Amino acid sequence: MTTVTTKKTSFFSSLTGQILIAMLLGAVLGIIIHNTISAESAQEFSKKIKMLATIFIRLVQMIISPLVFTTLVVGIAKLGDINAVGRIGGKALGWFFTASFISLLIGMFYVNLLEPGVGLNLSNIDMTTASEVTAKTQSLSFENFIEHIVPKSIVEAMATNEILQIVIFSIFFGLAAASLGDYVKPVISALDKTSHIVLKMVNYVMKFAPIGVFGAIAGVFAVRDFQELALTYFKFFGSFLVGIGTLWIVLIIVGYIFLHKKMKSLLRHIVSPLIIAFGTTSSEAVFPKLTEELERFGVKDKIVSFMLPLGYSFNLDGSMMYMTFASIFIAQAYGIHLDYPTQFTMLFVLMLTSKGIAGVPRASLVVVAATCGMFDIPIEGIALILPIDHFCDMFRSATNVLGNALATSVVGKWEDGNENGIA
Repeated sequence: MTTVTTKKTSFFSSLTGQILIAMLLGAVLGIIIHNTISAESAQEFSKKIKMLATIFIRLVQMIISPLVFTTLVVGIAKLGDINAVGRIGGKALGWFFTASFISLLIGMFYVNLLEPGVGLNLSNIDMTTASEVTAKTQSLSFENFIEHIVPKSIVEAMATNEILQIVIFSIFFGLAAASLGDYVKPVISALDKTSHIVLKMVNYVMKFAPIGVFGAIAGVFAVRDFQELALTYFKFFGSFLVGIGTLWIVLIIVGYIFLHKKMKSLLRHIVSPLIIAFGTTSSEAVFPKLTEELERFGVKDKIVSFMLPLGYSFNLDGSMMYMTFASIFIAQAYGIHLDYPTQFTMLFVLMLTSKGIAGVPRASLVVVAATCGMFDIPIEGIALILPIDHFCDMFRSATNVLGNALATSVVGKWEDGNENGIA
């Protein structure tokens, strides 16, 4: 009896337990507000309560740039040479593009099999709500892709949390430091100590996570009638969940193939980051926490610091699955037939364009809107999925975290033979 009590106390005092409780309380409060006050008052309440989530995400964003820079530079300096960086980078990109292709393919398969857009009633859809997203599609181009890769200023990249640009600068900085040998050891040592300070800050910031999740969930349920949404979008959301569920099964099976029994341990370590990403709809919000948990799992810090920043730019499995699913769904809703060669062309377009929008708010929707425009599908159709997008985003964000944790752990295991991987 004593043992059971201890376990319960331990769970409810843990970060995971607190976040789950916060999600439940947030949903209850949101539903009560939605059903008891006017729509205008509920909208105002939602804006104010969501500030809790905004504060939490901004606290996390505050430490992402210094964390990526310090850990990546130290990691590359420890790897020692350009050959090691090239080898690990090659394995990482090979994994990322394979995972992206499989994710896109799963989305394409289920949207064709289940046809959630066929026969949809468009009369009650407010197309003006899409203007915020469609306006951003103008910046999605090859030039924009290049700009997102190469930084013109590391200060600007850090100020705007452009992770991919910070990665590029850090790789150059780390390789230069490694080539100078003992001369720069004091600098590397200082950056190493700085990264440990930033990771300590992570512990302080994560204490605010349950409050942030509470605000995010309460804010959504205050303005959304969940029953109405569920009835209207039952087929779309149900089909999406089947697709994302399949992707989880694939990722977990792949994890067991490469990590064997360690996969269970990995899942236990990333439960908290998964729930935070799910509650806040932000995989970026768990970047520091995920870094910490993967190192606890046993992946060498040099691998974690190299893989995760790359993964956050190139390996968004949940978002990729959603992009093909949503794009073809909109075409179905408008009665536009896309043959399979066209769909595969769309798949490869999504594979490339999605890599250039790291850090763009509602990035998945921006890419979907731009892709629709390329294939003569009305981009205003993005309004069809806006009402339910927040709930889809919860699953996308958690899936992105799982995909990056798995990629980092597997590459860490591959590098184990080179004395660089999992401890």
